[in-house]
Amino acid sequence: MLKKIIILSSCILGMTACSTSQKELLPVTTGETMLDIWNKDTGGQSALIEARNALQFVRPIESPAAQSAQFAHYTRTAENEAKNLFPRLPNPDLAMFVFPHLSNTAEPVPIPGYTTVFPFYGRVQYAQPGERTRDY
Repeated sequence: MLKKIIILSSCILGMTACSTSQKELLPVTTGETMLDIWNKDTGGQSALIEARNALQFVRPIESPAAQSAQFAHYTRTAENEAKNLFPRLPNPDLAMFVFPHLSNTAEPVPIPGYTTVFPFYGRVQYAQPGERTRDY
């Protein structure tokens, strides 16, 4: 019996807690739509068109500021962005002299001596962003 009373009282309490009127929660509406409120507060469609036109102004490519060499060192390009974010790690070269010799063919041919260069590591390695590449 106590169990039924607890369940019944919790249901009644839940129903009364959820029963509120719209007039208590929300202010009285005047019949304005959201578009009317937006137009009143922002100045209407003409202000929107003026703002769009102001944002769409583009400086011509031929302008002196775009071609100026003084801004070239801190202009962002794909090449300098990749070099700055992922610099190459040092890869020393190994210079090797090959002495004159005969070729390993059926008819041995003399090959003159020459110098060649090999990178120390087989692949080019890149540093992670923020990783130190040289000692300071």
